[in-house]
Amino acid sequence: MLFPADTPLAIADALGYLQHHLQELTEHQNASEHVINNTLVGLTAQIQQLTQLMTGPVPALTVAPPPSPPPVNPPSPVPSAPTKQRTRPKLPSLPDFSSERTSG
Repeated sequence: MLFPADTPLAIADALGYLQHHLQELTEHQNASEHVINNTLVGLTAQIQQLTQLMTGPVPALTVAPPPSPPPVNPPSPVPSAPTKQRTRPKLPSLPDFSSERTSG
């Protein structure tokens, strides 16, 4: 912003500061208006859909039967091959020194 030549520097700085913040506020306001307008468009579309559902013909309600449970497989008469079990290796036992007391 151009100021007259006789404008004191402090006033010019303050006006520049205020102008900068006014510009930022204007940008925020424009962004907020954009969000509000988009939200209103979406809500208007939803209201129109609800109105059509309320005023349109009522569709016949059909209730679907519950799904049938999955078939149960009977146990096989032939035993399956035994599964190989994993065994842990035995650790060597530690000697028992509790009975070996030395008298002293």
